[in-house]
Amino acid sequence: MTEKPVILVVAACLIDPQRRVLLAQRPPGKAMAGLWEFPGGKIDAGETPEAALSRELREELGIETDVKNFTPLTFASHGYEGFHLLMPVFACHAWRGTPEAREGQKLAWAAPRDWGDYPMPPADDHILPILQKLIGGQ
Repeated sequence: MTEKPVILVVAACLIDPQRRVLLAQRPPGKAMAGLWEFPGGKIDAGETPEAALSRELREELGIETDVKNFTPLTFASHGYEGFHLLMPVFACHAWRGTPEAREGQKLAWAAPRDWGDYPMPPADDHILPILQKLIGGQ
């Protein structure tokens, strides 16, 4: 069995008062372009997942978050062809500012009944049922 590097990333399920979740579409030129994912990104050396998530949300979406508003939700562990992804996922209901696409991605607020309209990478797929239990609704 060939060893693959483990890539550690973090993601947020930003949930608005209407129980919609913010999804970001991977832009052209990136791996898995066109697929929708939860915002977040790589954890830098020496950074906690929460600090990395707060930084990534500021960089990608222009919003300010407080790590005390991050609730651990689940994690994803998925083997891709060239690497293995390990991703803690947090729910967040509070932030300052309005999310805006700062890295060429499209954004969408998606209600649970519409999640099937947003194809996601394999690592993100299993998060949806867990998120559904948290926010309920259709």
